[in-house]
Amino acid sequence: MNTPGKRNLITDVAGLRVGNAQDLAINTGVTVLTADAPFTCGVSVMGGAPGSRETELLAPDKTVAQVDALVLSGGSALGLDACSGVANALRAQGRGFAVGGQNVPIVPGAIIFDLNNGGDKAWAENPYPLLGAQALAAVSDKFDLGSSGAGTGGTTATLKGGLGSASVTLPSGHTVGALVVVNALGSATVGDGPHFWAAPFEMDDEFGARGVAAEYPDTHVPRTKLAAHANTTIGIVATDAALDKAQCTRLATAAQDGYARALVPAHTPMDGDLIFAVSTGARALQSPLADTLTLGHAAATCMARAIARAVYHASATPNDTQPSWGDRFG
Repeated sequence: MNTPGKRNLITDVAGLRVGNAQDLAINTGVTVLTADAPFTCGVSVMGGAPGSRETELLAPDKTVAQVDALVLSGGSALGLDACSGVANALRAQGRGFAVGGQNVPIVPGAIIFDLNNGGDKAWAENPYPLLGAQALAAVSDKFDLGSSGAGTGGTTATLKGGLGSASVTLPSGHTVGALVVVNALGSATVGDGPHFWAAPFEMDDEFGARGVAAEYPDTHVPRTKLAAHANTTIGIVATDAALDKAQCTRLATAAQDGYARALVPAHTPMDGDLIFAVSTGARALQSPLADTLTLGHAAATCMARAIARAVYHASATPNDTQPSWGDRFG
């Protein structure tokens, strides 16, 4: 039987830690995932408007096999500078890929567009390198969900978005976790009601136990944000199963189903939907084909749950342009 991990967070995958930093005046933030040792990573991009850094090196045929940290950030392309703040801090710790007598931290990242969400964006200096360093300094096995980190300024078609996470322990003993920043063109909830599209996958009343909706709107005409190009959902799935880069890439691809189960519509031309997949390699596969199938399905359902939890845990912050789920339905 599948059960949530102890914390119901991606850090239930032993060894992983997550840190958040945010600036409420700007209405943005940064989230960092790292571990004490480098980890194997793949990526899948299915949105039409992605923003990312160092994702090409995650392809199975590229030389670098492992990364030191992953960064999820607000700020659109400007927020990619958060990766530099993280990389500089890691280098000061002696972390990084050893080459030519130097350590070069490998820090892929992805961003959401949160530049028109009500905050003060007239900064004199790009705030994201500092926010990245602050998020790295805050890493722990426990972290806040909702309006925190890179989810601080997230929105959806109808409600505030946010930062979400979930985990599951499989009968094989493997653990799978998901971490997501929800800033979607579409909606995580059905129509004007409190019910989540992800309701069939809920575990232990983790996002309100409202169950499935009794009525559904015309799904052929999905509700979307009025302000186009202000979107993107980005996330990470992780496991302790021993996977190589190709298998991590497949895990990330399977996890994209979680977006489609929890957001309507998903993978649009105006979203930059992206998922990283991480393996710590701590637990061997017993049956490689069967286990990778099960892990992919678990990654997708964890991601759907994490998306609902992001919206469910969002809270009111200064400069809001949308209500939170709790304010409207709590």
